[in-house]
Amino acid sequence: MVVGEFTTEVDVLVIGSGPGGYVAAIRAAQLGKKVTIVDKAEIGGVCLNRGCIPSKALISAAHRYQEMNHSQDMGITAEGAKVDFQKVQAWKQGVVNKLTGGVGTLLKGNGVEILQGEALFVSPNEVRVYQGNEFNRYKFNHGIIATGSRPIELKAFPFGGRILSSTEALALEEIPQSMVVIGGGYIGIELGQTFAKFGTKVTVLEGADQILPLFENEIVRWVQRKLKKDGVEVVTKAKALSAEQTDSNVTVKYEVGGEEKEITTDYLLVTVGRVPNTDELGLEEVGIKKTDRGLIEVDNQSRTNQGNVFAIGDVAAGPALAHKASYEGKVVAEVIAGHAGAVDYKAIPSVVFSDPEIGSVGLSETEAKQQGYTVTTGKFNYAANGRALSINATEGFVKVVANKENGLVLGAQIVGPGASDLIAELGLAIEMGATLEDIALTIHAHPTLGEMVMEAAENALGQGVHTLMK
Repeated sequence: MVVGEFTTEVDVLVIGSGPGGYVAAIRAAQLGKKVTIVDKAEIGGVCLNRGCIPSKALISAAHRYQEMNHSQDMGITAEGAKVDFQKVQAWKQGVVNKLTGGVGTLLKGNGVEILQGEALFVSPNEVRVYQGNEFNRYKFNHGIIATGSRPIELKAFPFGGRILSSTEALALEEIPQSMVVIGGGYIGIELGQTFAKFGTKVTVLEGADQILPLFENEIVRWVQRKLKKDGVEVVTKAKALSAEQTDSNVTVKYEVGGEEKEITTDYLLVTVGRVPNTDELGLEEVGIKKTDRGLIEVDNQSRTNQGNVFAIGDVAAGPALAHKASYEGKVVAEVIAGHAGAVDYKAIPSVVFSDPEIGSVGLSETEAKQQGYTVTTGKFNYAANGRALSINATEGFVKVVANKENGLVLGAQIVGPGASDLIAELGLAIEMGATLEDIALTIHAHPTLGEMVMEAAENALGQGVHTLMK
């Protein structure tokens, strides 16, 4: 029998402790609010525990291993390099533990009450928090839903055994001999390429005309080229049909070009997107509106139709990105504290930790033209940058997109080593309303990869020094 024990009143109740929830909780507490945060799993959410952080740790280890075995061009030959994958996993978990422990410390240090349990709305300003067979009631002035998302599970490919979601793939205790990946989006490419660098024979099945379909082909082809070097087979316009697994392998049937094929592999990784965690919160019972996709409807302050309840991160419309969630969390905390604020998504960077990396922010050249801009672009290749040459990382380019009429920076795309870091400068440029001239006249240290941002802006202005201008 479930028994309610007592009711606690708080200013702000945050449901979900991922990068949206914990940031919102800390900021609200800094602004003088009494805050409670509840999560049914670990502090840090999917990002810190089963997503962004552990995947990037494995990606880093895979890069290190590949570099040890392929540095002959620099006159360095390593003999006997090998991988102890259980130690790799232990190191990865150490990284996760440091970050999640740090978040817990920050929450406690800011006076946020932390609860482990499942929250269920019983009214627009009250939830039950279930902990085992007991629950406690929490009344709040403002609620923030930040419950994140989970991998989409296809009916023909139910997770379990040798059919994996990204969660299970990140926790494998061995390096598979082979792996099939259904879905050539950023998660499938990141994890597939990582295992390929460790020695796994990887096949990617993608239904669209190209992998990473949200990016332009001039960017994607650099990743495709490296995937081929890493031994990854990419099959586009492929429709996955079924899978049959045994204790030792799984056989995948798929169709391409009207022909049915099959492949037997150690593991099948399914990465076809994510679904918001909004189905077990009792939202319907309290009248909080959702879309057909399960996303919570919000306004430009992330406020639901129940004015005291907000929704941020993967449960609301927009890209399912940790930094989007954190940004929204800060905005919501400010709004709850009575400050003026609204979300503005024009400079949200998208990053793929493929090899080479991809970074994009603002409008692409195609998008800018579709919106009616007269566009000018400037591009600078890694192969012409001194720092890139000196670290033997010459694949890719930096591209800046601007309004030709006034030089205002509209967007940027980078493919190459360090793209995830370099894109930040261009995001700042868009946010500040900077022009090509502003970037070109900013002195960049030499020799650095960051110089390519300046050089791309100069090329867009027709002033390139290290490019032969036509």
